[in-house]
This record gives sequence, C-alpha cells and structure tokens, in this order.
Amino acid sequence: MTDNIKRLLRPIMFVGTGSDVGKSVITAGFCRIFKQDGFQPAPFKAQNMSLNSYVTADGLELGRAQAVQAEASGIPCLSDMNPVLLKPTSDKSSQVVLNGKPVGNQSAYEYFMANDRRELFESVKQAFDRLSGKYNPIVMEGAGSISELNLKHRDITNLRMAAHAGAATYLIGDIDRGGVFGSVYGTIALLTEEEKACMKGIIINKFRGDGRLFEDGKRMLEDLTGLPVVGILPYFRDIHIEQEDSVSLESKFKTSTSGKVNVAVVLLRRLSNFTDFARLENDSRVNLFYTSDPNEIAKADIVILPGSKNTIDDMLFIKNNGVARAILQAHKSGKTVIGICGGYQMLGEMIRDPHHVEGNMESVPGLGILPVSTTLQAEKTTLQCQFRFLESESASLGYEIHMGETVVTGQEKAVATLSDGRKDGYFLDDKTWGTYLHGILDNDDVIARILRPYATDKPDNQTSFQAFKEEQYDKLADLIRAHVDMELIYKTLKN
Repeated sequence: MTDNIKRLLRPIMFVGTGSDVGKSVITAGFCRIFKQDGFQPAPFKAQNMSLNSYVTADGLELGRAQAVQAEASGIPCLSDMNPVLLKPTSDKSSQVVLNGKPVGNQSAYEYFMANDRRELFESVKQAFDRLSGKYNPIVMEGAGSISELNLKHRDITNLRMAAHAGAATYLIGDIDRGGVFGSVYGTIALLTEEEKACMKGIIINKFRGDGRLFEDGKRMLEDLTGLPVVGILPYFRDIHIEQEDSVSLESKFKTSTSGKVNVAVVLLRRLSNFTDFARLENDSRVNLFYTSDPNEIAKADIVILPGSKNTIDDMLFIKNNGVARAILQAHKSGKTVIGICGGYQMLGEMIRDPHHVEGNMESVPGLGILPVSTTLQAEKTTLQCQFRFLESESASLGYEIHMGETVVTGQEKAVATLSDGRKDGYFLDDKTWGTYLHGILDNDDVIARILRPYATDKPDNQTSFQAFKEEQYDKLADLIRAHVDMELIYKTLKN
C-alpha cells in the first residue's frame, strides 16, 4: 500500500449487540493488524464504565482496555483514547473521570439525565479530533448495545460518535451465548436510516466448531440485514488478552488445585484492576483463582487482597462473610499475604474517611496485620512509576491510582523505592507486605521473590511478560486475518 492510500483511511468502529460480546479484544486485534500493515493506529472509546483503569505517562487516568489497545498499536496510551471513564463506587453511583481527571461522583440518574451530556459529548468529540490529528486509522470501540432506545438520544459513545467520526462501523454478535439471529437482526432493525448508513458489516464472534457449518446462517443474516457478514471468529482459549472488566472473572478458576502454587485473589464487591494478576495467572507454576469463600482461602499458599473502589465497604464485606478471619488465619499459619492499593489499606490498622469520599462511615478498623493507618483524601493520586523492589538493583515499572494517604505507625520498611526517592508500601517480612503499586506483579523480580518459598522449578515460558503479551497480540491478529475478509474491510476504509 502506498503512503497516499494510508493517509486516506477513515476510522473504523466496532459496536455490539450487547455487553461482553468481544468488542475490546477485537478492537485490540485490529489495532495490531493496522500496525503490522504499516499504519499508525490508535484506539478510542468515548465512554467506559470500568473499575479497571490505567495511568498515562502524564498522570491521567483511562480505561485499561484502551491502554491494552494502545499497547497492541505500539504507542503510549493517552487520556484522549478514553475521555469519559465511569468508575462505580456503589450499585447506584460512579466516580466520573473526564479527560483523565476525576470531576466528582454522580448517581446513574444524575449522570444520564443531567443537561451536561451535551457538554460531555463536545468534550468527547474534541478528544477524538485531537487523536485523529495524530494517528491513522482511529480504531473505535462502542459500549454495550447500540439499540438501547431509551438511551440513544443521550448517546455519546456509539453511533452518534460514529457519525461524527465518519467511521466504517461493524456490528459484533456473540453466537456462543445463543440467539445470534434475533440479537443481530433486532439490533439492525431498531436503527434509524441515518444510523444504518454507518453500518458496513457484521462479525460473528465466539463460534465453536467449524465455521463452514454456519454458511447457511451467514447468508440468512445477510438477507435479513442487508449487510455482509465479513467474518466468523472462532472461540479461543489459547490467546491471552486482558479483558475489559470484571465480568470476565466469572470464567476464572474459582478453586484450589493440587500440584501447583495456589494463589487466591480475594473477590471483593468493588474489586479494581484485576489485571494486576495477569502475569501470575499465566505462570505455568501457578493456579490463580478468585474467591470469596473462606474455605478456599484456607487452601491457598498465597492470599492477595486486591484494589477496591470502595475500601471501607469491601472491608465490611470481608468481615461479614468470614474472609477477614480466613486471611488472619492464613497469616498466622505462615502463608503469604499481600495487599495491593485498597488491599494494602485493608491490611492496616485503621481506614478513615473524614471527607466522606466513599460514603457516610467515617472509619473502620482494618485487619491489623501491617502497622499502617490510612486516611482517604479528596484528591486522587495517579502516577506512572519506576521503582526498585526491596533490595533489587533492577528497575521495575508500575502505577499508582488511589485516594488514600497511608502512614506507618511502626518501624518503617518500604516495599519499593521509587525513582523520585519516595518510599512505597510496608514490608513486614518475606511473606507479608502491602503496596500502592498496581502492576508490581508484572515484574519478574517480584514474582521470583513471591514464589521462592513454594516453587523451586522455573516457569515453562521463560520469555518476559512484555514479550509474552506481544506474542499474544500477534496471535490475535493472525486469527482475525484468517477468519475476516480484510480486503473488504480495507475497501470500506478508503475515503
């Protein structure tokens, strides 16, 4: 392809018949394909609702899915890739992050009914325009279903955004959950003529078995909708791409097993940044599972308390369901107990909320394992960090996203020394520590230290975690190329 043709590519957008149909992963795959083909792609999702977030180099927050897609594109992530991020703090309210910075908490009713949706849409369009001035093509992702009739007039994410971008838009349907004909046909039938004009094709995702068996179904869908089915993607388990949000935790292992190092991640109600455990999950020596069952925690070798968007609420949750008692017993039994971010705060003596950042309760006792105390702050800390873990001389990478300040009430011994000289976390002993650093478990030095008491062998995969992730993006791109009509896709992207 010539450079002239490359400059003429229009944006492409992947929308869904519903949530969790595979939009985020497919978007990441196309980002890698365009990179491989010599373009400079960038991802974009106008609005995300997720507790899984990341921090840009300039300290701005965005959804983790767009950070993954940026990584697949081979570029640094920017807050413009996800200008609106909603982080649920309870069943009814969310923290609103606009252009990388929190602007307050709103209930779902306040957010969706408020007059500022017009202003939000303007901010979203401006973010897209800035991004499209730097990269080509922009690979866009929608949210949920595009045919929610009661929400469409307030939409800032799906087809209104596609129309602004002039994006060639493809509908993704999940055949594995059943009802793909009704969901695809119904979704298209409920669109206006203007919205239908954006649509260029359909991708059927998560097909089990031989895709040739769906040829009749493919023709039927094309007759029903008037759109080409450009690909039938197979269901796969051997390609490991970070998922967008904790809905994917339902498919994770939930029990201990023999013959491996059992790592239990406590399944909190407001668990955030579960991608902290992707490196461990893909270690051949480890069986990592999520659980809120005290009996399963008792069987684990390593117990990890993860981050939380509502630390006080989750602290009460684990005290009421017996998990707190199981964690204390694991610690007393000499097992490894680690806390990350909100989990670090829970391992301490006290969590205070004088500014009512999380709710009406002003304080709650922690587990008392670490001699630290936390006060929640109105101002959020968001930083990318380079650090040294304990006495290690090698540089490691992580990031901070928290609204608490934790002070040491005992003798200070930090988990990490940051490149700016700050100390992070509290190290009680080799098997007991806490940290604010998300991504700390992506680093080989840290993993080796954690597993040393339990595993003397080396992992089957000796490549670095970054190299492993690059390999997964390439495998995903190969899968899409094998099952999607890329020639047709490229035709729709030429202006």
